[in-house]
Amino acid sequence: MATDSAPALQLAQHFLIAMPGMEDDAFAGSVVYICEHGPEGSLGLCINKTADGVLLDDLFDTMGLPLHRPDLAGSAVLWGGPVQPERGFVLHHRLEDPDSTLSRYTSSLSLPDGLQVTTSRDILQDMAEGGGPPQLLFTLGYAAWDGGQLEDELLRNSWLTVAASADVLFDTPLEQRYDRALALLGIQSWMLSSAAGSA
Repeated sequence: MATDSAPALQLAQHFLIAMPGMEDDAFAGSVVYICEHGPEGSLGLCINKTADGVLLDDLFDTMGLPLHRPDLAGSAVLWGGPVQPERGFVLHHRLEDPDSTLSRYTSSLSLPDGLQVTTSRDILQDMAEGGGPPQLLFTLGYAAWDGGQLEDELLRNSWLTVAASADVLFDTPLEQRYDRALALLGIQSWMLSSAAGSA
């Protein structure tokens, strides 16, 4: 519990970077973008693991929506986490005025850093017609923690945390995101080997 001398930990719009001793194999080597964090729990999207080789073009074809976005052709669908793996989440920059919380899509969560997470079909229709956000990540599933669970994992040295970077999210190749996230802390992955142990 937070006191006046110990403010509550704020992890929203931060990256979680898995330590080598991560106990959960699914999250080993992962970088998770935290969308929401509070006393009730946390929600995030893993940004550097693929959903079993699923490509965005193929996913759209199965939904009967041919993807008319050449820039996204061959893009990997990401494994966002183990919760609701059949559900799609699109992480993208807010398309409207950054000072507005309104969205052009039916179901979007607006985040303070100018990003949104959209789950409604209208964004897929927009993308199918050649529109939609210029930069985006498409994940299946998400990661979630109950209240206090993530804080406990941090105490057990399962994760490092750093303020999220749009460059890592949208401009860094998938296989480089772990190292680039670590670089935001001024460290490299080889430096973590001596710190690895039981998380």
